[in-house]
Amino acid sequence: MSVVDRATSRDVALQEAFGAEVDALYVQSACGEANAAVQRALELRSFLAVAEEHLEQVHSIAESDSRMGELSSDDVHRHDQWIEAAVASCDLYEAALDELFLTMPPPSHPNVPRAGPRPKVTATAPPAPTGPRAGPVRARRR
Repeated sequence: MSVVDRATSRDVALQEAFGAEVDALYVQSACGEANAAVQRALELRSFLAVAEEHLEQVHSIAESDSRMGELSSDDVHRHDQWIEAAVASCDLYEAALDELFLTMPPPSHPNVPRAGPRPKVTATAPPAPTGPRAGPVRARRR
């Protein structure tokens, strides 16, 4: 299953933050119309989807092993470690997404990056001053 099709624990927050369904945000991203915040959020969401799927698989394996018979203490310990690692990775991506939402400017903020082509900005240096002291710069001698 694709991460785009898989629901995550932060999909509602994404929809509220960006005002669009998750699949529409992925379409914007694929078309190059998404701003940097959307791109970063989708990247984190994709990692979260994989981590949550992994957590479900680890739980499923532990559950099926326990139904098949008695588990040794080593097996129980190994399952606990897998589950702890999977939970930690989910927590990491959830926290990163939450941090992104907290640091984003509100949608009505005038400095929010907009999608679409950006104007090309060029800058030129001001002309060199002219006057009695104008001329080549000389290094000081010691």
